[in-house]
Amino acid sequence: MHLNKTRKNLALAALLLCGLPFAHGTELITASYNGAPLSTAPITNLAPYSTLDSNLGPNDLALEGLSADDVDLWVRIRKGFGIPDLDSQLVVTQTSWYAARPDYIQRSTTRASHYLYHVVEELEKRHMPTELALLPFIESAFDPQALSAAKAAGMWQFIPSTGHDYNLKQNIFKDDRRDVMASTDAALTYLQRLHDMFGDWQLALAAYNWGEGSVQRAINKNRAAGLPIDFNSLSIRMPIETRNYVPKLQAVKNIIADPLHYGITLPQVDNQPYFVSVGKSRDIDVTVAAQLAELPMDEFKALNPQFNRPVITSDTPILLPESNAEKFKENLANWGHALSSWSSHTITTAREKIETIAAHFGTTPDVIREVNHIPPRTHLAVGSTILVPKTEQTAEVDIAPEVAEHAKMALEPDAPDFRRVTVRVGRRDSLASIASRNRVSVAQLKTWNNLRQDRVVAGQNLQIQVPMRTMRTVARRQVGRHVVISHQIINHQIINHPVRRGKITLASSKVVKKRHA
Repeated sequence: MHLNKTRKNLALAALLLCGLPFAHGTELITASYNGAPLSTAPITNLAPYSTLDSNLGPNDLALEGLSADDVDLWVRIRKGFGIPDLDSQLVVTQTSWYAARPDYIQRSTTRASHYLYHVVEELEKRHMPTELALLPFIESAFDPQALSAAKAAGMWQFIPSTGHDYNLKQNIFKDDRRDVMASTDAALTYLQRLHDMFGDWQLALAAYNWGEGSVQRAINKNRAAGLPIDFNSLSIRMPIETRNYVPKLQAVKNIIADPLHYGITLPQVDNQPYFVSVGKSRDIDVTVAAQLAELPMDEFKALNPQFNRPVITSDTPILLPESNAEKFKENLANWGHALSSWSSHTITTAREKIETIAAHFGTTPDVIREVNHIPPRTHLAVGSTILVPKTEQTAEVDIAPEVAEHAKMALEPDAPDFRRVTVRVGRRDSLASIASRNRVSVAQLKTWNNLRQDRVVAGQNLQIQVPMRTMRTVARRQVGRHVVISHQIINHQIINHPVRRGKITLASSKVVKKRHA
């Protein structure tokens, strides 16, 4: 980071926020980013900046003796543009679409204001074009909680496999695909790799959306046909989403470059860090952390969207606005209560049911299911790690880092209480005799088969719901000259085999090869 530039940025931003003219003389300005101090030296000679234009803003920046990007991040972003402009009808269409939705632009840019400074800083460190800071507008509208139908998560929209490729941890406690800093680092590393591969930012962006293999195959086909390999020439081979992907980014770039031309007003985004990283040494509940930081929960989660459970483990830092970081540290020092109310428990045998776990830890099955996101009619597989309330023995014990690192939870469907089987009515059968043989009632038979009368006829098929505990012996000898049914359970489905009178077959959960007489 360039300290001289940063000192001036911080001084000017502070004065702008206060709505005060610039003072003469000496003033001490301090700030921190990611927990590190940016400057502790006095700033002198502010006389050239003593006159402030009251109309200064992100859409019309002018200040005597002051560079616009000193006070506004949008100007800094514009100055860093480095990707050649894309010119096509799709760009015109997408630009018109965004320009016609100023409310959408306002919501997205306001949300982006929390994260843009960090993204721009990281891009500049890597000497990458600042158009890439606008990519989350296309991916997620800068929503770090976004989740697509393809399970892509976070403001950079990593699918699980690509997230693992770029060291984004995904366990029961957190999903780094939603972590603001980790996902940004991974996305920029991925984009750099794609640019190194294709030597073209537009093709790198297409590969970010479509996959590098798909883009390479399209390039190979165009080369074999003697055709150009630029984005516009390759776009005919791309799916519609990718064909529009780079034009969407160009459209957003056009609007950010000249918002007044499109009738758009951008929110002020100060050219200084919005958040700092705060470390801690103990587990802490999410609600307690937000309380100590004196932040509403939605604001806390906007900066810390990666946490899957109501506890933040000891080795995980949190992001807070700088003023709230100081409040957090002060309140934490004076906190006289437990920081966390949760511990971990790993399932070691199939006999451990949610009901028994809840009873052991003095809570209810509903609490266990809710805090661990366990849906109804499922149970925990052996090896699963879950949250449970702390006890007197674990009150001062944090979740072990190795448990937090590797914790997984696997669910299995509960076995149904009943299986539906089919019985064919014999010549001498009645509803009463069939009900008696199968240990059900006549009323149940009528309900299961939508019967209004007690009369049945030979050859008629009836549905019976048989308790699972009797499924292995569901085939029974039938009286008379009717056909009996043998049932096999294969992949949770019942296969019916007709067997002649007098033959008895026991149902089995295994596939049994039987030659019928």
